[in-house]
Amino acid sequence: MPTNAEAADQLREIADLLDVTGERFKPEAYRRAARSVESLTEPLAAVAGRGGLREIPGVGEAIAEKLTEFLATGRIPYLDRLHAEIPSGLLALMRLPGLGPKTARRFWLELGIEGPAELGDAIAAGRLVGVAGFGPKKIEQIRGALAAAPTARTGHRFPIEEVYPIARSIVDALVAGAPTERVELAGSFRRCRETVGDLDVLVTSDAAERVFDVFSALPEVHEIRMRGPTKETVVMRNGLQVDLRVVEPAAFGAALQYFTGSKDHNVRLRTIARDAGLKINEYGVFRGEERVAGATEADVYERMGVPWIPPELREDGHEIDAARAGTLPDPVAARDLVGDLHLHLPPLADGATIARIGADAHRRGIADLGVVVDGPPDADGPAAAPDELRRFLRDDRSTRWHLAAEATPDTVRSPVADVEYLILRPGRAPAAPSVVPDRPVPVRLVAHVGPDPIAARPWIDLARSIDAAIEVGPGPERLDSTGARAALAVGGTLSVPTGVGLPERDPLGPVALGFARRAGATAARVTNARPWPNGRPAARPHR
Repeated sequence: MPTNAEAADQLREIADLLDVTGERFKPEAYRRAARSVESLTEPLAAVAGRGGLREIPGVGEAIAEKLTEFLATGRIPYLDRLHAEIPSGLLALMRLPGLGPKTARRFWLELGIEGPAELGDAIAAGRLVGVAGFGPKKIEQIRGALAAAPTARTGHRFPIEEVYPIARSIVDALVAGAPTERVELAGSFRRCRETVGDLDVLVTSDAAERVFDVFSALPEVHEIRMRGPTKETVVMRNGLQVDLRVVEPAAFGAALQYFTGSKDHNVRLRTIARDAGLKINEYGVFRGEERVAGATEADVYERMGVPWIPPELREDGHEIDAARAGTLPDPVAARDLVGDLHLHLPPLADGATIARIGADAHRRGIADLGVVVDGPPDADGPAAAPDELRRFLRDDRSTRWHLAAEATPDTVRSPVADVEYLILRPGRAPAAPSVVPDRPVPVRLVAHVGPDPIAARPWIDLARSIDAAIEVGPGPERLDSTGARAALAVGGTLSVPTGVGLPERDPLGPVALGFARRAGATAARVTNARPWPNGRPAARPHR
């Protein structure tokens, strides 16, 4: 049976091919439908089976018909026709940095160039010289893009947890060593999407060249692809493209809003601006030639008559209507997290380790830490904490420590001395049990169920039925924002790992929080955003 991801890929490929043909509106319609299909929390076939394809945001009659064909045959005839009409090499061309669909279309129609190899030959033969729009600098940029194509993972999307340390190192370097007043990350990274195509960095500075020198000297930089008066583009060693823009202070808020996106969100804002007789772009909000807002994001949204919207919620444009109606959720924030249900400790952890973790928790306002003592690597059952470790936990006064144990459905009955609660995980049998056996202590958390919301749904239902939270966060073993949204939709509660005690730039805490915010979780729906009464993790909070 075709999967949701495969269907979304087919819709995106249609969008890319339509881009090359010069279609203006259809490509984005297909991309929006692809995003909706990809974020479904049940199989597309099940949605189609109950006649619900047209209920998917962005899926109209024409796209629903194509999805029906795909589910029945594994193919979309419309896509096959586009492939027959459009040379496949044009997709590779349009994905080269600095080109895009319009340039690829020009190469095809005006010069008969149908792929990267032919483009390279045309440059070598001097065929681009004198062509309108292709001066010496542009030709050299294209030559560089072609040369870098085998090493740069063009078109590839990177897990956000892979991008996080790179992003933080860039910000740290610019703040510490460059003449900047403001440094902000934008794009899908700021919206905390699970994957990031490229990274956008915005700064204010009156010395752009010195900023670029610091930026390009970073050890992670593999290649400088382009440098202009206000923008530099580099490729990192892992293939990630990073665009650094120097923006004037009067336009910084507008640029931050514009480059944060998403595209659908910005399209909706432009419509609102047009209806109000305004124009909005990366330089500000304008009435005629006069800039009436732009220095801060709040000013930009206020001028549109829209409350400021958290970046993680700026996805499809509907959040703008919800914000204007006062129904947009107020997402959980870092300041709301007062505990952590799931911190692992090695059995040989010493007093210095406990003190360091406790001090970090105290600094961040986290009063309660639930800890699991790791057992032997091949052990399936819960491990007991050694007496010396228990003494360290008891003696630390900066934090209230609570012993927990991980258990699988097969080992959930196993008694562990002085354990306050259990963390249920799939273990070697990934299927969720229909009923959790009687256990000596309560299960407060379901964890390690994987990011696929469809596969995780039985565990989501189980967590809800036993009044336990379910863990959200980055990596292959936790729910992502789509899964978290599915849990919230059925009345479940999330647990957000904080990353307390981990290295300062570890992505677990910030990204896990971003996923919860992206899912629309309020503090009331996050277990560790509430104090633990009587020294125990709180049961599922109710609205």
